[in-house]
Amino acid sequence: MRQTWLIFSQATTVALAGYFVVSTLKPEWLHEAPKVVPTLPAAAGAPPRAAVQFSFAAAAQAASPAVVAVLANKPAPSQREIDADPWLRFHFGKRLPQQQRPQTGLGSGVIVSPDGYVLTNNHVVSGATEIRVQLADGRDTAARLVGTDPETDLAVLRITLPPPLPVIHPGKAGELQVGDVVLAIGNPFNVGQTVTSGIVSALGRTQLGLSTFENFIQTDAAINPGNSGGALVDVQGRLVGINTAIYSRTGGGSLGIGFAIPVDSAYQVLEALVKDGKVSRGWLGVITGDVNPEVVDTLKLAVDHGVLVKEVFKASPAAKAGLEAGDVVTEVGGQAVRSPRELVNVVAALRPESQTVIAVQRGKELLKLPLQVGLRQPQTGDETPPE
Repeated sequence: MRQTWLIFSQATTVALAGYFVVSTLKPEWLHEAPKVVPTLPAAAGAPPRAAVQFSFAAAAQAASPAVVAVLANKPAPSQREIDADPWLRFHFGKRLPQQQRPQTGLGSGVIVSPDGYVLTNNHVVSGATEIRVQLADGRDTAARLVGTDPETDLAVLRITLPPPLPVIHPGKAGELQVGDVVLAIGNPFNVGQTVTSGIVSALGRTQLGLSTFENFIQTDAAINPGNSGGALVDVQGRLVGINTAIYSRTGGGSLGIGFAIPVDSAYQVLEALVKDGKVSRGWLGVITGDVNPEVVDTLKLAVDHGVLVKEVFKASPAAKAGLEAGDVVTEVGGQAVRSPRELVNVVAALRPESQTVIAVQRGKELLKLPLQVGLRQPQTGDETPPE
């Protein structure tokens, strides 16, 4: 027993001595080899950079080359316009129109096609006598206005430059969820291209008074004057929206509430403007109201959801289909509608002259009426309640 103990104690002493020698002379032998840190693809001419946790550099590098600055020269406002607009009055005071110089509107845009088509906001280029586009790589060129759609506040420009042009990849706004990380890329205050980050704060924002057709993505990514028409992208650098407006009490910087037009809607407008030079939308021909508990009780309605028909225009598609005042529209083409705004959006998305079916609750009877969609005239507001 004593001999066994001596052998154990000597072995332990030798092991401890060996550990001390190795830890002093070769400490790396006692620790796990360092892991190789992956690298992100670098911009052309730049050395690769080690990936940093929570970095969105790859998304920014993928999308930024296709985001451009838009400069639009516009005539100076008239004295009447200045007097009627507090923002213009603040900047121009009481100077006479002949003393004023033409304005240069600043905004952003996104190259969405190798053919040089650029998406931006209508309010960025509206009334412009000359439009120029500055690319992120420093190139500067004149732009031709292909078409505008004031009802969504979108416009399409076209530039002609030697290929290849940087083109952004479209994402799917329908897959966005509240809490998803997004980046806003644009030219705020004309300081140069800027990338800000945030999350999707809300989806489907409407009734903001920004445009006729509203279905905005709300984000807290900083969006400032000059960002209008720029890109809202996901963490893969794919375009999910066109930055359009901010909520601001002063008309100045961002307060953390910005709005973007979903990319799906933007590309529909793009396709129509490129193909036809205008956007054609469906029209029903009614004045509507909400269905709420008070209306249900007063009119003794058989349903508690849908859109109340207050008035039907003579010779309109609705009149020809047989709709009457007091009807409640519940579906159009199999798609449920629960508010006047939803009805406007669903009908507007239909092709004029196409055939569809509209579901109507009339008293206790549910009717399915065939409807030939009409052509909506811009900014008529036919299917929205009187303002």
